[in-house]
Amino acid sequence: MRFAYILIAYLFAPIVCGVMLWRGFRDRSYWQNFHERFGYGDTPFKEPSIWIHAVSVGEVQAAVALVRALRAKYPQIPVVLTTVTPTGAARARAQFGADIHVRYVPYDLPGSVRRFFARIKPRVAIILETELWPNLYHACGQRGTPLVLASARISPRSVGKYRRLAGLFQETLSHGIVIAAQSEGDAQRFRSIGANPARTHVTGNIKFDFTLPDDILARGALLRSEHAHGKSVWIAGSTHAGEEEAALAALAALDAAGVPSLLVIAPRHPNRFDDVEQLLRRRGIKFVRRSSGESCLAQTAVLLLDTLGELIFFYAAADAAFVGGTLVPVGGHNLLEPAALGVPVLIGPHYFNAEDIAEQFLSIGAAALVRDGAALGAELQVLLSDPGLRAQRAELARQTLDRNRGALQRLLALIEPVIEGAPGGQVSAATSR
Repeated sequence: MRFAYILIAYLFAPIVCGVMLWRGFRDRSYWQNFHERFGYGDTPFKEPSIWIHAVSVGEVQAAVALVRALRAKYPQIPVVLTTVTPTGAARARAQFGADIHVRYVPYDLPGSVRRFFARIKPRVAIILETELWPNLYHACGQRGTPLVLASARISPRSVGKYRRLAGLFQETLSHGIVIAAQSEGDAQRFRSIGANPARTHVTGNIKFDFTLPDDILARGALLRSEHAHGKSVWIAGSTHAGEEEAALAALAALDAAGVPSLLVIAPRHPNRFDDVEQLLRRRGIKFVRRSSGESCLAQTAVLLLDTLGELIFFYAAADAAFVGGTLVPVGGHNLLEPAALGVPVLIGPHYFNAEDIAEQFLSIGAAALVRDGAALGAELQVLLSDPGLRAQRAELARQTLDRNRGALQRLLALIEPVIEGAPGGQVSAATSR
């Protein structure tokens, strides 16, 4: 079965490359460091590294606390963080600077994987959430590299697919891999596709253990004073095609109801910034692009957030937040950041990328479900007119966050023995760098 997988991977590789290169015509960041996707690139250090993989922006943000904890405990071991998307790589570089080595994970081709391992020499591999790549995992087994799936999850709708492909993963899953599952349900699903029960643990979701920047409330207040002009502020964050139209429908409903507001639209992908601008122009909506450096005027209806790394600060300036990727079947993005800031959260029905988190928030009323622009507008009318309701939802969200914290420490308790027992001998820990 593995031979068939490798053959199919090589057959599809030109198609995947073509798609990435085509995207580069709209967003040149897809062309940058493209050779890394085939395992080429720098050999940044001679000694073995701690390798952490975070597929995109949300996982990179979740990895921040983990990276910092490992750098503090093992300052002598270099850290490599890989990602798939240009936005993930940009977020990682913004978070860590030169403190760690950031690069793209290779395509799951034997040659690419071999070159990648030769360059980063992983002492241990830590994969956030669930990225099941047969050749990468096989290479870990061949080299004796311990492999940890951190905050691992398999949705109920995906487990059947994994069972059909069990022959590709069973050898890896049943031997050296350590699985730190988000929930008991996830752990059971991993066991059902062949994971070693003795190495499968429930640690929770480290996304709950993020920390907010110290100055975030002050920066949020400054942004609000600069742009709001006494109006309510709401965010459509990490939006995809089709969701901006829903947000504009909600904005029109608010205007018709006499609820003055400023809408901040933050498209998920930079290559869509210009598309959203054209949408706003076609609708005749007064807007400001954040990258222009201009402040919103009293008559400005929309602030187009076309910069990276600022969404969380605008959440701190907001009265309510719609989290994108949920009105379209993308699966949803990070709803913990606005919730941690006391901002009521609205999501669409497609939240399968964070099902456990979303269900917790929805079940106790800490978040509200909307199915289209009309429902979004109606919910916003209620929220923006009722400070008491906003405060109630904020408190419920904070309670949910507090109940779920602690996953990072449980995960570190599994990772640290793996690092210290990895090939290459014992490593001494340090409490400060």
